[in-house]
Amino acid sequence: MTCRSRFIRSGWVGTSTPGTRLDGMCRWLAYSGSPVLLEELLYKPANSLVTQSRHSRLGVETTNGDGFGVGWYGTEATPGLFVSTEPAWNDRNLLDVSSQITAGRVFAHIRASTGSAVQQTNCHPFRYGRRLWMHNGLIAGFPVVRRELALAVDPSLYHRIEGSTDSEIFFFLALTFGLEEDPPAAVARAAGLVEAVGRNHGVVYPLQMTVATTDGETTWAFRYSSRGRSRSLFRSGDVMTLRLQYPDNPVLHGLSADTRLVVSEPLGDLHGAWLEVPESTCVVVRGGGERLLPFVPLAV
Repeated sequence: MTCRSRFIRSGWVGTSTPGTRLDGMCRWLAYSGSPVLLEELLYKPANSLVTQSRHSRLGVETTNGDGFGVGWYGTEATPGLFVSTEPAWNDRNLLDVSSQITAGRVFAHIRASTGSAVQQTNCHPFRYGRRLWMHNGLIAGFPVVRRELALAVDPSLYHRIEGSTDSEIFFFLALTFGLEEDPPAAVARAAGLVEAVGRNHGVVYPLQMTVATTDGETTWAFRYSSRGRSRSLFRSGDVMTLRLQYPDNPVLHGLSADTRLVVSEPLGDLHGAWLEVPESTCVVVRGGGERLLPFVPLAV
């Protein structure tokens, strides 16, 4: 067993989470750091994403079986993408490819539909150029507000929408508002539009979101809801700090110092390894650096 395999199995990616609010719908993870086999992220942890697809610990809905997706950055200009409508726990192709693909930046998502069809074009992550996007949550009242939101998408982008989810519309609204130039501002403007349109249609709490997006170099993750009771989101602790905290744990010394994960729920049980992302926050991860910024929707 490699040192990296041992760190995954040891529960480095995890912590106790007393008092954490339960939530439902999807689960996701965003990894950056030294290149790692996909199986080390998706299968090996005690509370791996594949395990969460059947037994989510923090979700009202314990099962997330309406498809999955994995995006990664390899040798090509655009990221690789593998999506399926199969439950993650039951897909032999996922098991096979995850033992072959190595990447230093990975997005993975398991889906629990809030009403849209179970089809490949509705599986996250969504891709546009070098950009990946995934979402846990919903646009409330989406059947009522969908047309108005769709018409706000830039006409040059609209034809690229393939599925029927609120998450993909949200992605293309963010692209419309400049996601490729200034992700925090673009997501804030998209969220502001969603809230304004929703409230104009009588929706009290229009938006529930944890969102992750990346251009292959930087990851931006957001936790926000109109109600102030957002889906769970955690970021990994600093590796160097954990080495000091656990000097006799050899697994931690096998990690690169820039290893970072942002996840819907912890993947293991090593105390102190995870920090809950505060409400209304944007986490910016680039290399070994990390910043937390306040997140507030902006009026459009």
